[in-house]
Amino acid sequence: MPPEIKICGLSSPETVDAAVEAGATHIGLVHHEPSPRHLSLEQAAALRARVPARVKIVLLLVNQQPQPTVAALQAVKPDIVQFHGSETPEWLALIKQNVAIGIWKAVGLKDAGTLDRAQRFSGVADLLLYDAPATKLLPGGNGIAMDWSLLAGHRHTLAWGLAGGLTPGNVAEALRTTGAPLVDVSSGVESAPGIKDVDKIRAFIRAAAA
Repeated sequence: MPPEIKICGLSSPETVDAAVEAGATHIGLVHHEPSPRHLSLEQAAALRARVPARVKIVLLLVNQQPQPTVAALQAVKPDIVQFHGSETPEWLALIKQNVAIGIWKAVGLKDAGTLDRAQRFSGVADLLLYDAPATKLLPGGNGIAMDWSLLAGHRHTLAWGLAGGLTPGNVAEALRTTGAPLVDVSSGVESAPGIKDVDKIRAFIRAAAA
């Protein structure tokens, strides 16, 4: 079965439309001001309105306080919220109790022990997104690949996906190595930080779906 494909950090109608038309299953919208892919809530809501129901909208948040989190979810109405900071299982559980929404948690995969530690999100996260470890500047979208062998043969007890340094040129190898059921790309389909390239988006989706 082909993997699900998330194109993250989209910021223009043209790139959103290209990702949808090429076959992306998920569109990621970033609401995190330090990121070059940051969208205001108004911008994110406008892009969200362009996306057909068959494609899921994922809103990425980083270490937001309760009130801004609720405001973001109400404004954008995503299908899924992706927490990409140091959010705790208790925080995710609180969201899950109060909002009917899918919850993803990004986890920086440093070593094999990370896989064990990530089990603390069992029961509160609907999916774990394994990414390269965060840098001092940004928690994700840095174009850094992880050691895929850490995931090879691992018995996952939670739904999961693979991010971090994926490109049209390496996503097929990443899928062969890890067996990931979902792949997530951001900087790997850009011509400059925060500027998505429609040809790279199409190439990535073709390579991942092959």
